[in-house]
Amino acid sequence: MNTISFIGGIGFQEVLLIAIVVLLFFGGKKIPELMNGLGRGVKSFKEGMNGIEEKDSSADTVKKEE
Repeated sequence: MNTISFIGGIGFQEVLLIAIVVLLFFGGKKIPELMNGLGRGVKSFKEGMNGIEEKDSSADTVKKEE
């Protein structure tokens, strides 16, 4: 099964075209900065989700103790 099938059957040629357009818009020097920012955003999101899960589990523990 294709992992990108939810996009509507996007293939290698389309991905390559998108990569070339992004490279033209942002240039080679700006792309690493963009990816770094994207990585930080994903990391922050995951940490936030873990924080929510920890708060939920600690709230359940408090309810069980009462």
